[in-house]
Formats: sequence, C-alpha cells, structure tokens
Amino acid sequence: MKTGIIGLPQVGKTSLFKILTKAKLEAGAYSNPREAHIGVAKVPDDRLDKLAALYSPKKLVHASVEYVDVAAIGAEALKETAFTASLREVDALAHVIRAFDDPAIPHVGPIDPLRDIRNVDFDLMVSDLGQVEKRLERLEKDLKKQKTAEIEKEFDLIKRAKAHLETEKPLREMEMSADDKKRVRGFMFLSEKPILYVLNVNESSELGSELENAVQKFSLAEVALRPNAGATAICGKVEAELAEMSDAEAAEFLSSYGLKESGLTRLIRKTYELLGMISFFTVGEDECRAWTVERNSRAQNAAGAIHSDLEKHFIRAETIHWDTLLDAGSEANAKSRGTLRLEGKDYIVKDGDVMHIRHSG
Repeated sequence: MKTGIIGLPQVGKTSLFKILTKAKLEAGAYSNPREAHIGVAKVPDDRLDKLAALYSPKKLVHASVEYVDVAAIGAEALKETAFTASLREVDALAHVIRAFDDPAIPHVGPIDPLRDIRNVDFDLMVSDLGQVEKRLERLEKDLKKQKTAEIEKEFDLIKRAKAHLETEKPLREMEMSADDKKRVRGFMFLSEKPILYVLNVNESSELGSELENAVQKFSLAEVALRPNAGATAICGKVEAELAEMSDAEAAEFLSSYGLKESGLTRLIRKTYELLGMISFFTVGEDECRAWTVERNSRAQNAAGAIHSDLEKHFIRAETIHWDTLLDAGSEANAKSRGTLRLEGKDYIVKDGDVMHIRHSG
C-alpha cells in the first residue's frame, strides 16, 4: 500500500519523506523536480515488540508502509501527465501543511493551514472534474450507439460525481456502494483517495502539548472528522534531530519535550489506519512477524497474506489476542486456560490477533 506525500512548496514534505523512510538519496536525486521517489517506513508496534520479548525470536519483522515523495503540488503541476500519474498510483495521500514560522524559508502570505488545505483540495477536485467531464462525453456517445444496463449505471454514477465535485466537495466524501467503487477504480480519482493532513509545527519547549493541541489550534478538527480523512502533527526540525540519534538518546530527548513517542510514530500509525489496514501476528522462536490485511478480512484471506498455499489449503486458525497471550505467558498456558481458540475460514480477523494457520498442504 502506497501513501503519496504532497504539499505546497517549502512545507518540509521532502525532509519528512527522508526521515520517515531513512532514504539516503544521492546528490542530484532531485535534479528532475517532477520525479517521484519511493521509500518504505516500518510501522511501529509495541504489541509485536512485547511478543518478541516473550519468544526471543531469531528474526523480528514489523509491518511496513510505502511512501512516495512527489514534487510540490499546485494547479499547474496537476496539468502534467507524469505528475498526476505518480499521484494516481498511490492508495492514500499525506498532505504536509506548513504551521511553522521561519523567516529563512519563504512563504507567500500569512501561515494559514486551513487555507492551504482548501487550495490543495480544490486543485485535486478540479483535476478530477476534468476527467469526469471527458468520461461523461464518451458515455453519452456510447449510449446513443447502444444502451446497456452497465453503461447506464456508470453514466448515472459519473453524473453524480460531477454534481458532487461542483459543490466543491472531494469524492472521498461521496457515498458509493461497493459496486460504485469498482466502477470508478480505474479512474484513480485524486480527491477520492483517503487523506491525512500533517501539520508541521514550530519547535517548542512544550512540544508535547503543542503536538497534542495542534489540530484544534489550527482549526483542523472539522476537516479531520470528514469521511476518509484524518489529521496529526509533527515538528520536522525535532524529527530530523531524532533521526540521527540512538534509541536510548531519542527516548531521553523525547522525554525532555514531554513526549512518549515521536510525531513520526503517530503519523505512520495513522497512515496505516487511514488505509483501512490492521495487523495480525505470527510468533515463535524463529520469527515474530506482523502481517498486513484489510480490516474485516476473513481468516482464510489472512492466511493468504502469509502464503497463497495456506489460503488454498486452509483448515483452521489457532487464534488468541496478543494481550491474552502475554497474560498467559505461553501458548501452553493459554490452551490450559481455554483462551487459545480454533477459528474457521469465515472468522473475521481482529487487529492484534496472534494466529497459527493449520493447513492440509
């Protein structure tokens, strides 16, 4: 699953990408300003770390999220095929918004995150509207040649999308059935993608409370509660310093700001949630690993995330929630307590389940 990092010029999005993914980009990597860069960030998970402490495995594997850094966004950039192609391929957007003061970094007009959000969302909607209007023209011609139920359904849906966009609302807020979503999937509409608004705030001695209150302070509470949207805050300057530290140094540094975890940890976790993903775990002395599946996945589908053969030859899943296993101290104790269950293929996997797949393969 990919998340595209977008933002206006000079907001700190490329710095955020480098810190998130620990990308070591060569000098001149940004010589082509429209080229996208891809990196992978580990999804922090205390649950997996605690399970690993119980098993002391030879290998520990966290879930991961792919991030794509694209050029600064704007109405002109969105007219470029290469730029929009990079954006269309991502599953969600992380919109970095400037909320910091720095005379050394130029900015047009006053710092106003809400204005910047509206402007970027508007540009995404205009791009989608152009696509919608072209598709409607095509469908009208097709309907004149041959009326089919499928063409009529798509025509009604695209017409509804046009009306929705004309009210200046992104497509992520439009109600669509599962069939509707299948019909529009190929268009990869930009304003339909889930979005996480990321405020980049000033460094402060009270950074813990500043990050906690940033969404309210900059009036983002309402936009963060809209369908398929969310908001969080980071301090890019502090995150850059943390990226250079050892774990022990970072913990001490965070504590001095009144923080238990970095802004990046919250950002990665929120990205994961926004994509509608959950983690289940497989554990043992050889390996403790987090596996990524869509929320509301069946046990048999989850088995397929590990290996296609496990899905094909699925019999049962030995299942226990991570904290119940920790409380028991071992799988043997969990079995004696009756808390280790056998679940069938239609069991809906819960975030934090520990599973062992029984199969006939």
